[in-house]
Amino acid sequence: MTDASARVDAWLWAVRIYKTRSAATTACRAGHVRVNGERAKAAQPVRPGDEVRVRIGGFDRMLVVRKTITKRVGAALVAESVDDQTPPPPPRELTAFLPRRDRGAGRPTKRERRDIDKLRGREEE
Repeated sequence: MTDASARVDAWLWAVRIYKTRSAATTACRAGHVRVNGERAKAAQPVRPGDEVRVRIGGFDRMLVVRKTITKRVGAALVAESVDDQTPPPPPRELTAFLPRRDRGAGRPTKRERRDIDKLRGREEE
């Protein structure tokens, strides 16, 4: 069950980051998984002590491998296998002041996009 190394896609599935192993493989192909700062292919081995960064839903999760497992196990064993070092999300109060487009407003026009870029400080030179 525990080994010296395991495939990164199998490990991500085993520690319940992804619901299916094929979803973990797809994330690796899309470049959403990094092992020790480098893009990881699905078959790349992970060992205890490796840092795995996974982009899910627009946010990065930072995980440290404690144990390598390849089969799905109970939640108590998952907690022993991974050290989650993801920083907490920003408080809701701070995100309330960020400007947002109305839901369903569609794609911004060229003028609106330029205004958005000015607001964010990314003006054209």
